[in-house]
Amino acid sequence: MHDDLLFSSDPVRIDVDRVHQWLSDESYWARGRTREAHEVAMAGSRNYGVFDASTGAQLGYARAITDGATFAWIADVFVDSAARGRGVGVHLMKGIMADLEPLGLKRTALFTADAHGLYEKFGFHRITDAESWMMRWGAGYGPTAV
Repeated sequence: MHDDLLFSSDPVRIDVDRVHQWLSDESYWARGRTREAHEVAMAGSRNYGVFDASTGAQLGYARAITDGATFAWIADVFVDSAARGRGVGVHLMKGIMADLEPLGLKRTALFTADAHGLYEKFGFHRITDAESWMMRWGAGYGPTAV
């Protein structure tokens, strides 16, 4: 179905410059992220990419932060604007879930402001017990940030 797309969990294949540019310049959640912070985040995560099979160009990226036994947080999911509508996000999520599934995790979480429909295809649900979740924001972040 997606013979024109290649999924990879090999961190060596990730185009770090491209991914940093996407996230720091184009995303709503990581705008302004420094290259150094991005590299640290990648080093502490499982990194995933989707690539154009004919050119090798990276079309999408995501990472999962996990302890490998009980919990994972999928973050920084991004598809190049020129590649949207080609199924890159679906291909990316299929690969991520196939990589995480053997771990037998109790919970896998993510945050999205606009892609609920994509993640629902992979069994994600809106939190119904949000009052149980708590968040501690770092200085300069969160709802009280100026």
